Amino acid sequence: MKYLIDPMDLTTQEVRGILQLAHEIMEDPKKYAHKCEGKKLATLFFEPSTRTRLSFEAAMLELGGSVIGFSSADSSSAAKGENVADTVRVVQCYADIIVMRHPKEGSAKAAAMNLEIPFINAGDGGHQHPTQTLTDLLSIESIKGRLDHLSIGLCGDLMFGRTVHSLIRAMMRYQDIKFTLISPEELHLPNYLLKEMKQNGVPYVETRQLEGAIDNLDILYMTRVQKERFFNEADYLRLRDSCILDSKKLSSARPDMIILHPLPRVNEIPNEIDKDPRACYFKQVLYGKYVRMALILTMLGESEC
Repeated sequence: MKYLIDPMDLTTQEVRGILQLAHEIMEDPKKYAHKCEGKKLATLFFEPSTRTRLSFEAAMLELGGSVIGFSSADSSSAAKGENVADTVRVVQCYADIIVMRHPKEGSAKAAAMNLEIPFINAGDGGHQHPTQTLTDLLSIESIKGRLDHLSIGLCGDLMFGRTVHSLIRAMMRYQDIKFTLISPEELHLPNYLLKEMKQNGVPYVETRQLEGAIDNLDILYMTRVQKERFFNEADYLRLRDSCILDSKKLSSARPDMIILHPLPRVNEIPNEIDKDPRACYFKQVLYGKYVRMALILTMLGESEC
């Protein structure tokens, strides 16, 4: 596999292989502790990140490899006007695999076209975030025990939420998946994804509030309203409190429902919810490290022991 831009770049069989490898790493991490010795991962983050960047770096270090890169556009030659294509062509001279996050949609595909080494999209604007999707799939499978026959609620910024877009496209390929789309009108899921769900016969309902929408869900996937995607602060301030999960709303949910969130959160999940056994978003962070270890091994051709 040369690149991962979109979750649909992976077949369900390839996804199964990555998830299975992640499970094996979780069970016996020492077995994989030297698999990437002598290999370098370059993390090119033109946009701020905590979880994604650090989980990739932790993943490579725990595989015995090393890491180079930058954490903001200001600390790269992009500040001098260098384009993304030139940046990645330079960096491939120093590394064995590249991970990149960029605020512009389509930047990942443009970068991958200029590379001869493996490339992973760590998020391109409001477009796709395939490794968060792999994280979500591993989380769901590990906690719920399956990836089919699920009722999934997606709440918050569904318009610009790349994690939501990627998860929907990935989950559509599994049997008996239903979606409940919870968002203010201004942040509803893009029409192209609604059309894609209809074409694939995936049932969904749209609603504007959490109340009454979470009673029969297996999974509630929360997202923040993203300030960085708005052109003016007034719209952000008006919409940021539109989907907040509190104890009262959660009281009607099933006891075996799980709450996921790609993080960071702002105020959509109060700290009081963290103590609820259904809150699994910090477990989700840990699953992200393991699935990225599995992905790195797979893309470098080091997955066999």
